[in-house]
Amino acid sequence: MAKQLTDFKITKTTQLTPRYQLLSLSAPDNCDLSIIKPGQFVQIKIENNSTFLRRPISIHDVDINNHIIDILVCRHGEGTNYLCDMPSGSTINMMWPLGNSFSIPSNPNDSVLLIGGGVGVAPLLYLGKHLKDSSFNVNFLLAARTANDLLRLDAFKAIGQVYLSTDDGSIGEKGLITQNTILNESFKHVFCCGPMPMMKAIAHICQESNINCEVSLENVMACGIGACLCCVEKTIRGNRCACTDGPVFNIDELTW
Repeated sequence: MAKQLTDFKITKTTQLTPRYQLLSLSAPDNCDLSIIKPGQFVQIKIENNSTFLRRPISIHDVDINNHIIDILVCRHGEGTNYLCDMPSGSTINMMWPLGNSFSIPSNPNDSVLLIGGGVGVAPLLYLGKHLKDSSFNVNFLLAARTANDLLRLDAFKAIGQVYLSTDDGSIGEKGLITQNTILNESFKHVFCCGPMPMMKAIAHICQESNINCEVSLENVMACGIGACLCCVEKTIRGNRCACTDGPVFNIDELTW
């Protein structure tokens, strides 16, 4: 799939929590957003004098008819702070769409569970929409430290059943996401994104239960096109770039 460099306009900014911002980005009319697949990401140019590398951000949602891409941005450093502070009407340059995508199972009767922790929930919304459009009953398991840290619950609930875990028990089940009782149910496919320790724990659970599982890695990505090699992940086929061969990998490919 051809990569594109395009100027998008910020049409709306929504403060979700003190750390998280939802940005709605309008594409030019000649952009075909239907080429975007769930799990892909963009590289955003930061227009200041001290941030030289683009920032990789997961594609959260796509409105093809209205030419809108939504992204979730977590304030983490100078680049993401700059991005979150940009007002509506600003223009940002993006390289898109990048990386591979989640797989859509062939049998809509298969049970599916989408698991996200923190900002790892970002790519799961668009995946959930694709699964729902393919007649799957979609289940989400989402986790955060507290109820106030959970992101866009109403949007997820509009797609499927949502199960929650929080560290403090302020909503959903108290404890680690790997302790949630929904994992006692039988699922055919699991899709996961979040902190590496969480994904490895979920992968081990799926391997023990013979569940097909794909994870979206959040390796540091500087270029997004496989040139810098800083996002390399060890696989059974050797070292692979998470930005081009991933970010989505089946756990059977990984050496975890």
